[in-house]
Amino acid sequence: MVKIISDSTCDLSKELTDRYNVDILPLHIILGEKEYEDGVDIAPEDIYKWSDENNTTPHTSASSLERAMETFKPYIDKGDDIIAFVISETMSTSGNVCRLAAEELNASDRIHVVDSKNLSTGIGHLVIEAAILAEGGKSADEILGIINALIPKVRASFVVDTLTYLHRGGRCSGLAAMAGAMLKLHPRIEVSDGRMNPGKKYRGKIESVIMDYTRDMEAALKRAKPDRVFITHSGCDEKIVDEVRSYLKSLNRFEEVLETRAGGVVSSHCGPGTLGVLFIEE
Repeated sequence: MVKIISDSTCDLSKELTDRYNVDILPLHIILGEKEYEDGVDIAPEDIYKWSDENNTTPHTSASSLERAMETFKPYIDKGDDIIAFVISETMSTSGNVCRLAAEELNASDRIHVVDSKNLSTGIGHLVIEAAILAEGGKSADEILGIINALIPKVRASFVVDTLTYLHRGGRCSGLAAMAGAMLKLHPRIEVSDGRMNPGKKYRGKIESVIMDYTRDMEAALKRAKPDRVFITHSGCDEKIVDEVRSYLKSLNRFEEVLETRAGGVVSSHCGPGTLGVLFIEE
């Protein structure tokens, strides 16, 4: 059998990890001198509170080698192969930790680490696709071939409510953050070739900005793989999320419109009010 594992940056809900039999390897969130496991003993609201009180962005780091080995070992002992998905390796050492764990378990030939070249439910899409293939009895090599062909087709982007958190994390200058606040600018952040890049800047109230951002993708959404589309956010008004969901359903393209909450890593860097629509192009 093939077991699918992902680091916690895939931002899949427990309902989805249970449905698709996916195990999660948590990254670490570091608040000052205290270290937490993403999605285990810390929530995004805790991160926002600490960040606002300390006027800085938390550090994030890969899982420990011991935790990775502990996660992999039961499946190696059972004789399973493992496909482990990690956040883009330009953003984290998560992939290196997984490879070291494979070496320590003498299982480098059976633990296959996939650089998603993405983040959040951009990874989540790939994880679910792999889990469906594994459930269908595909071999690790067959799954990897299909997934590697899908990686460049994943479309992941977000629109950010506030530039404060990007500024605190060094991804935006203080001047740009100040100007953005004054002009009510909300940048679109796009993932391309494993990196986060600034895209179009929207202006106005966040509720109208999010809908403009979503409608701008209509042509691409109509070419999307129809299985599912994700709305992933870091804490948005329910009315905004409902409006995005209604719009996506109105396209009559997707079998499922899935909502998930962004985990600690995305939330740390983008702050509250961030929302993304993520899909795979056919």
